[in-house]
Parts: sequence; structure tokens; C-alpha cells
Amino acid sequence: MTEEEKNTNQKAEDQAKDEDENSDLEVVMPEANRVTMPAEEYKDQPDYLKTFANFYIAKFGEDDLEIINLYDENHNMVDINKYLLNNIHFPRKVLIKHVLQYHDYNFKNLLNEISKDEDIDPENMKTYEDWDAWYEKRRGKIAGSLS
Repeated sequence: MTEEEKNTNQKAEDQAKDEDENSDLEVVMPEANRVTMPAEEYKDQPDYLKTFANFYIAKFGEDDLEIINLYDENHNMVDINKYLLNNIHFPRKVLIKHVLQYHDYNFKNLLNEISKDEDIDPENMKTYEDWDAWYEKRRGKIAGSLS
């Protein structure tokens, strides 16, 4: 390195030191871009559909959907069950609201098939006990049933 290069490097280092000592650098952090999602609006569902969904989820938890499966002509239960498996950590009350938000048509299809075959009107089945009594009665019609 030549004498001239040494002097140039020394001057640059000295200048950098002076700037560091004399300057008050202020670090400015940009404001974060925040996006808030609007709260989801849930469809207003009829009580009979909420009751049936509650009953269905209970039977799902007991692995006892065989009777309802008899009425699943269009594989509606596959969609419902997949959703339930992916979201089973929700409390049942919340899960009913969520599953009906996305799969109410699947439940309605099941109810349409049940009402075609059975002598019931799903809209008149207002309690969990009504569905449970129907389920046991329907199970009793199966020859060789253990229950």
C-alpha cells in the first residue's frame, strides 16, 4: 500500500469516527401495518336445525351415527364429520353454531331423507330427547340389533 493510500484510508477512518461521535442518530421504526378482520356474522338458524345438530354432534362423539348413516344418500355426513374432526376442540355450543354456518345444507339434506322414510316432521322435533327417542325406536326396527 502506498503512502497516499494509507493517508486516504486514515482520513476516511478519522472522518467516520468524527461523524459517529458528533451525530445523534435517531432510529425510527415504522408503524406496523395492522389489519383487523371483521367479526364473522352467523346465519340465523331455526331451532329444529340447532337441536338436530346438537344431537348429531353428541352421536358423533359417541361413535354412534349408524342409524343416521342409513339416510345419507348423498354423502352429506362426510362433509359434516370432516368439519367436526377438524374443529372438535370447540365446546359443543360453539361447534353447533360453526358447523351450521358452513354445513346447514348437509343437515337439511339428512333431515329431508329422514322425513321421507320416517313418520316424523323434523320441524316438530324440538328437543334432544325427541331425537334420542326416535333414534332408539329406529334402532329397534333393525333385525338382530343388540340394543
